[in-house]
Amino acid sequence: MASAASAIYFLNLRGDILLERRYKDDVDREIAESFRDRILNARERDATAVYGPIRTLGSVTFMYLRHADIYILLLTRSNGNAMLSFQFMTSIVSLFQSYFEGDLTESSIRANFVLMYELLDEVMDYGLPQLTDPAILKTLILQKGYKADFSSLLGANVSLADAAAKKAKEAAAAANATLSVTGAVGWRREGIKYKRNEIYLDIVEQVNVLMSNNGAVLRNDVVGRIQMKCYLSDMPELRLGLNDQMQDVTFHQCVNLGAYESQKVVTFVPPDGEFELMRYRVNDGITLPFKVLPVINEVGRTKLEANVTVKSTFSNKTMAGPVVVLVPVPDNTASAKMLVTAGRAKYDATKKALVWKITKFMGNAEHTLRAEVALVASTKEKKPWGRPPIQLQFQVPMLSCSGLRVQYLKVVERKLGSAYKAEKWVRKLCKSGDFLIRI
Repeated sequence: MASAASAIYFLNLRGDILLERRYKDDVDREIAESFRDRILNARERDATAVYGPIRTLGSVTFMYLRHADIYILLLTRSNGNAMLSFQFMTSIVSLFQSYFEGDLTESSIRANFVLMYELLDEVMDYGLPQLTDPAILKTLILQKGYKADFSSLLGANVSLADAAAKKAKEAAAAANATLSVTGAVGWRREGIKYKRNEIYLDIVEQVNVLMSNNGAVLRNDVVGRIQMKCYLSDMPELRLGLNDQMQDVTFHQCVNLGAYESQKVVTFVPPDGEFELMRYRVNDGITLPFKVLPVINEVGRTKLEANVTVKSTFSNKTMAGPVVVLVPVPDNTASAKMLVTAGRAKYDATKKALVWKITKFMGNAEHTLRAEVALVASTKEKKPWGRPPIQLQFQVPMLSCSGLRVQYLKVVERKLGSAYKAEKWVRKLCKSGDFLIRI
């Protein structure tokens, strides 16, 4: 894995270094100071030049981000991961804002040197970003006002026993935070309790397709995600079995990638509440929920006839809704007469389309729109109508177009390895992305 940075610097708008932290010995302060002369001043000398946030000078890459009245600068001599670097810089801005209870500025940096050095020691190790979550870091590095001062407690007439108890609680909190970090479950705290243990798993898929006017599929894909809501006590582990239909899979950080690679089982300790477990893409074996057959004829210069048939291919026990069909018409459309077998249709001049809406579309059904469109005649030579594609918009509950299936969802108590009682709900939703039909 490419490292993110060899060092991080905080500079004011003049380019003066306010604070630095080096994680490797391959860069030094002199290189950072050249940022002012060779990048900032170069921009001032040539205002017309366009400079991006990444510059390579010699063998050193400069990646920088401006925030308020400061620059955050990362340096590296290796093949640094730019996306990781900028995500890290954005994350530590939010972290410092949370600690300062205000913005990250030159004045707030000067007032918090010690705190910032402590945080910079925690958030990156040898150029690799580590933990940047304020909720956990605040139990490791206590904010001013959170850390109990023994002498001030005595001055406030607090007993030595109370002071010792408070110190013990702080030490326990820090120990629990360390356990969370080293146990790789920093996204979930200990001691969560619910009267009812519940899991909601939603498979949401978006279908993209380009179809010819005779119903042939020219290209298609499905982009999906698994969204979860977990209200579970203690520290459970979930094991999700899926049929192997996915490509380009990305997981939430809670997923055990080793278990997935070896067993094809999604194993994870879930965050508390709602989160996105994974995203995926499928290019093969897709079952389209609708088929659209359009016939569009231009009759002379003053009329257009449209006949559009929409067929649902899913089970008659399932119902889609609402389904909206946008049939494009020429710019010089004056009016339209329409007849539909279901729903309602109207001409929308702002969309330059006939808008056909069917509130409830049952499975294994077929509906048709017939329209006669009146066009405004013109004596001027006009460009041929471009015939943009028909657009289909829909939502079909309890349908997976990719063929993805949940084979099982098990919950075990992570520490005891025993069975865990929880109520589970699995839902599906298939909806349109770019569902286009040529005419």
